[in-house]
Amino acid sequence: MSVRSKVIEAIKQIAKEQHVTLPALSDDLSLHETGFDSLAFAILVARLEDETGVDPFTISEDAAFPATVGDFVRAYENVPA
Repeated sequence: MSVRSKVIEAIKQIAKEQHVTLPALSDDLSLHETGFDSLAFAILVARLEDETGVDPFTISEDAAFPATVGDFVRAYENVPA
């Protein structure tokens, strides 16, 4: 499974668990528009760290939180090996 697929599946699973109705996910969808609150994003990042072994937001001192779903996916795709 690709990194993109893992991230999208995690978003969908957490939305289901948190009773969030997701809009159609696209790269240009604002993360704010996903309906996730800060708890849902914390769960998402923690779950992805468990699955991938990395948290791209803590491995770099200048990491900024992404603005869109595409930015979020790329943060995980671009983690140095």
